[in-house]
Amino acid sequence: MKLPALELQDLPPAQLGKTLLARHVAMISIGGIIGAGLFVGSSAAIASAGPAIIFSYILAGLMVLLVMRMLGEMALILPGVSAFTEFSRRGLGNWAGFTSGWLYWYFWVVVVAIEAIAGANLIKQWIDLPVWAIGLVLMALLTGSNLFSTRTYGELEFWFASFKVAAIVAFILVAGAYILGISTGKGPDFSNLTAHGGFAPFGITSILAGVTTVIFSLTGAEIATIAAAESPEPARTIAKLTNTVMLRIVLFYVGSIFLIVCIVPWNQIVSGHSPFVAAMERINVPGAAIIMNIVVLTAVLSCLNSGLYVTSRVLFTLAGKGDAPQAIVAVNSRQVPTRAILLGSAFAYLAILAQVFSKDVFTFLVNASGATMLIIYLLVAVSQIRIRRHIEATEPERLVFKVWLFPYASWATIAAIAAVLVAMALTPDLAAQFYISGLLLLVVLGAYFFVRRARA
Repeated sequence: MKLPALELQDLPPAQLGKTLLARHVAMISIGGIIGAGLFVGSSAAIASAGPAIIFSYILAGLMVLLVMRMLGEMALILPGVSAFTEFSRRGLGNWAGFTSGWLYWYFWVVVVAIEAIAGANLIKQWIDLPVWAIGLVLMALLTGSNLFSTRTYGELEFWFASFKVAAIVAFILVAGAYILGISTGKGPDFSNLTAHGGFAPFGITSILAGVTTVIFSLTGAEIATIAAAESPEPARTIAKLTNTVMLRIVLFYVGSIFLIVCIVPWNQIVSGHSPFVAAMERINVPGAAIIMNIVVLTAVLSCLNSGLYVTSRVLFTLAGKGDAPQAIVAVNSRQVPTRAILLGSAFAYLAILAQVFSKDVFTFLVNASGATMLIIYLLVAVSQIRIRRHIEATEPERLVFKVWLFPYASWATIAAIAAVLVAMALTPDLAAQFYISGLLLLVVLGAYFFVRRARA
């Protein structure tokens, strides 16, 4: 089996700094999966599956865990890779690196626009300005912080993530005390888990269908692998972080959703409205809506901050491989890739303006990003199998951090991702995202072959 060269080549002459501290990367990894998808988006998931949605989160979490484990394994085999999308290049060739990198860049610049608009809608409750104007101001502020220094990004994200984690832990403690009867004196009460149509009111299949909805709220854990590249020991940091992914998912997602469906009857949760607010109002927490608005705003700003960061690093890496204009391979005196940051933010500005002047264009842009993370994860999984087999046959001593039950777990991950993609195609509400994302994939692949022919 012939693989693309496993040693790093064509690294950019300009190098990024190593200014992120261990606490920055650790908190980025912990807070990376806590976003508006948990605080607000989980309402749609609960409404579609009832209390059984807990198992949907567990299944989706296992999928993300295995992908992260794969990234940890490959990070120690190839310690100089600066963006996880480059593992696909090592395992499958330049076409896969080009495709993964540009799909990931696109995904996050669209997310940046979405989060800027979401944050603007929240702030509009307190400041009477147009949503687009507030969104552009948020973009400008966080673009400025990213341009200033990588340490500034890390510090901001550390405090954003700390606040999110503190909010989740506080909710779990308060809600847990309520469910166990500690704060009410009435004793434990788990009746809402089986009342109102049973634990799985829409049948067992709703659990599998729920995975297609919740998987997207769990993406973002991989950001830490990119941030780790700007820390003193990136490979070992990545391996260490991937070990705690499942613990974070169980604590933050499964734990909080379990408490919510215990406190609030699932059929009283309204899609689009935070189930956390519903739970806190039932517990009689004063100012529940205001508290949650502040928490969601923090989550949105965190995602916006990280989105600007990660798009610039992936674009910088692509440019270093010749897959983006070479002018982007430039850093300032603080070793920040300013041109890559500005290009990503410029696209996000255009997406925000598209939302104002043409909602159809904005909807198209959003739908095109719908399945891209699953495609990227699929390429990662296939690459891991090829690289692992190559290393086992040639240098098995380099396998110091392994995916469990190889190759069965790896193939199971591929099958699970493929199943979710098929389910998206067959689900009316998600079909548009599947097909438009497929169109985007074809466009990116077409661009790769066009660029390759132009170079020949």
